[in-house]
Amino acid sequence: MIEEIRIRDLGVITDATLTLGPGFTVVTGETGAGKTMVITALGLLLGARSDAGAVRTGAKSALAEAVVRLSPDSPAVLRSADAGAELEEYDGQVELLVARTVNADGRSRAHLGGRSAPVGVLAEVGGHLVAVHGQTDQLRLKSAAAQREALDKYAGDSLAGALTAYRQGYERWRAAGAELTELRETARERLREAEYLAASLEEIDAVAPLPAEDENLKAEAMRLGNVEELRTASVGAHQALIAGDFSDGSDATSLVDAAKRQLELAGEHDPVLAAAAGRLAEVGYILADIAAELSSYSASLDSEGPGRLAEVESRRAELATLVRKYAPSIDEVLEWAETSRARLADLGDDSNRIEALEAELTELQARLQDEAVGLTKLRSEAAAELAERVSSELTALAMPDARLLINVEPTGELGPHGADAIEFLLAPHPGAPPRPLGKGASGGELSRVMLAIEVVLAEVDPVPTFVFDEVDAGVGGKAAIEIGRRLAMLARHVQVIVVTHLPQVAAFAGHHIRVIKTSSSTGDGTGVTASDVVVLDREARIRELARMLAGHEDSESARAHAEELLATAAVPGK
Repeated sequence: MIEEIRIRDLGVITDATLTLGPGFTVVTGETGAGKTMVITALGLLLGARSDAGAVRTGAKSALAEAVVRLSPDSPAVLRSADAGAELEEYDGQVELLVARTVNADGRSRAHLGGRSAPVGVLAEVGGHLVAVHGQTDQLRLKSAAAQREALDKYAGDSLAGALTAYRQGYERWRAAGAELTELRETARERLREAEYLAASLEEIDAVAPLPAEDENLKAEAMRLGNVEELRTASVGAHQALIAGDFSDGSDATSLVDAAKRQLELAGEHDPVLAAAAGRLAEVGYILADIAAELSSYSASLDSEGPGRLAEVESRRAELATLVRKYAPSIDEVLEWAETSRARLADLGDDSNRIEALEAELTELQARLQDEAVGLTKLRSEAAAELAERVSSELTALAMPDARLLINVEPTGELGPHGADAIEFLLAPHPGAPPRPLGKGASGGELSRVMLAIEVVLAEVDPVPTFVFDEVDAGVGGKAAIEIGRRLAMLARHVQVIVVTHLPQVAAFAGHHIRVIKTSSSTGDGTGVTASDVVVLDREARIRELARMLAGHEDSESARAHAEELLATAAVPGK
């Protein structure tokens, strides 16, 4: 629930704090005192569009701020946490601070849990916090979607479970239908793609490239193109290392061996020279290995005939064609071929896939139609009960002859919510044909219908806070008393905040807040109007109710009537 609302420089309100509690809170005041600024402030906190005209004249900005306490598993808490809000928990409840600032130029900033947040996030969170109703807000009841949602909420868990199962099947049905349509519409394109892939894979398979073959052949071509230079270098290096049997001992191997023997002889007298001799022995082994490798290399050059270079260049040309067509390297060509084989297999299975999808769609549609019939039955049962209960509430709201009818008509067309067309109809008078809400009822009647529906729905799916902005306009007398009584009944389940001008309604509130307008003159001859907000005790309530009844708070008869209203409201069921 909302614990506190602070308003600063909004309309005629300079700085006011409304301390709210659970149950029924009423806000009253003279016309123009600023009662609607409370609703405006709430609207800003719920993500409504900012208006620079709402900023108090002469002020730089307006502020609306609220402290809300919610259960930890509330959707509003979860969404706020996702948005990065800082949340504090006290006695098992989460405290959430919501704020909105509107500058004089119309720009606004929103804060959620002490963190800056987009206004859209405020709207998402607010949708789980508060439901605002006013004369202009009754339009929402005309929406077929809103009427379906209201009925489905009332139907409870049985419908919710059936609807969840239906939606899962419906989403699969739509996905399968979309896939089948795509397969049929793109059949020619897929056939052309399959032909291209088949021809490409045939060309690649004919060449049969090996991994890294292009790089290996490039290195081989480089070697074959410079074979004489390579032979001269390898033979010369070999001779320098090992000159052969008829050398004069000046080759590297002989010289290292001679140095090693000299050190070995003297090494008996000094370990340092012995260690050096050991290292020279290692050098000798390395030189011998290199010499053997050079000999083998020279022999390999001799074994490659003159036609090998032509073969290599021919093979490289074949590989270059593949690289030019399909990928930057042979390894990537092979990767492309592997992916294309899988794609070709998928394209080649079109006929089987189409047949499978057609069978699946037939099965899904039959199952969905059966489930839709089940949804229709559940909705029809809930509609009859809801209509009866709302009609009973309308009788208590001084509309004894009014009846709410809820039509649930199967359309035969499967949709995301079933196959039902749902319509709320109101017959306000005997003999009057039922008409859609809003077409056969006045504003006051529609307000009472809305209140009756909310009273019934609050037991099964309450929003934490309901705000009613003069929904009792155009209503008086006994009907106003019954509206007050029903608001008090609603307040047993949720927090209810009502802006009203009717004392009969205000008498039922558990908390009474008055907005007081004051005017003063300035030295330049202009006037300044401001409003303050006060919480009324019992004596102050009597005076306020007397003012609302007779326009004169000191009228004895009005005070007596006010006390009578409070006494009537205090008696349950009277």
